Formats: sequence, C-alpha cells, structure tokens
Amino acid sequence: MPHESLTDIGPDKTLLLLDDDEPFLRRLAKAMEKRGFEVEMAGSVAAGSAIATARPPAYAVCDLRLEDGNGLDVVEILREKRPDARIVVLTGYGAIATAVAAVKIGATDYLSKPADATDIMNALLANGDNLPPPPENPMSADRVRWEHIQRVYELCDRNVSETARRLNMHRRTLQRILAKRSPR
Repeated sequence: MPHESLTDIGPDKTLLLLDDDEPFLRRLAKAMEKRGFEVEMAGSVAAGSAIATARPPAYAVCDLRLEDGNGLDVVEILREKRPDARIVVLTGYGAIATAVAAVKIGATDYLSKPADATDIMNALLANGDNLPPPPENPMSADRVRWEHIQRVYELCDRNVSETARRLNMHRRTLQRILAKRSPR
C-alpha cells in the first residue's frame, strides 16, 4: 500500500493513542508508526490526561469508555492545550449520543469499533470540506437499530420500562434485545 498521505501529516507527527484494549492499542500503534506518526500510547484516562497536559500531540485517537473513566475528559484537555489538534474518538458501545457529545466538545470525527488503521488515518487527515471516504464495512441495518435502542436506553438512565414505552415496544422484547450482544 503506498504511503502517499505521509506528506499530509504535516511537520508535527505526534499522535496519542488512548485505549485500554492492550492488544488493539499495540496493533494500532504499530500500524500508525508505519504510516509516519510518532506514537505515544496510553491505557487509561489518567495516563492520557498526563500526556495531553505535558506534551499535547497534533493528533489523537481516544476510546470513549476506559476502565478509569471517559475518554472525553482527555479530549477536553487536548482541546484546551492544543486547539488545532485533530482528534478521532472511537466508540465500541453503540453510543451515538456520546459520539455526538465528543464532536460537540471538539473531536474532529468519531468511528465505531472495530475501526482499522486506514479508516482512522482517513478520519485524522480529512479536512473540513473533504469527508473521508465511506467506510468499507458500514454498520448493518440491524446494528443501526441496536445502536438506536442502546442510545434511548442510556438516555432513559437504563430504565427498561421507560425505554420500552418511548420506543413503543413490548418490555420483554426490549429485554431480549438488551440481553444479546450487538449485531455486526
């Protein structure tokens, strides 16, 4: 694969990768280094916040849900310390609402997990007018429906009865959907 986009990274190639999924973090770091980035890894909000404060990078890829908190905290620190940083938020929990919140507080873009290095690279380097190309494997209709149900469930503070009422759905049906893993 040609690396024609290396010139697009710019003079500052610093990239913070924040994710508590250690194998994913290592694979992504290797892939992004091959693409010309100078990668710094963090496995927690605490570590990510420390890096964002001490050495705010030009680019960042932040997972939303980490064991010690929310990746949005790191996004906020980065926005404050380095307003020009390009930040992509990864969400693996069907949280469209949190992805919207991420963009509102300054993320450049968000991607659903699993995202590959090429999708992440395209999102990091896309400028405002040029949208990145559509994903190779977009969410299925079942997955979109599941994401919507999860979002309403979260907005209803995980109250099954209230969620079922708002979705005009039988409570038992909703419980069955919530008990299953997300569709691909």
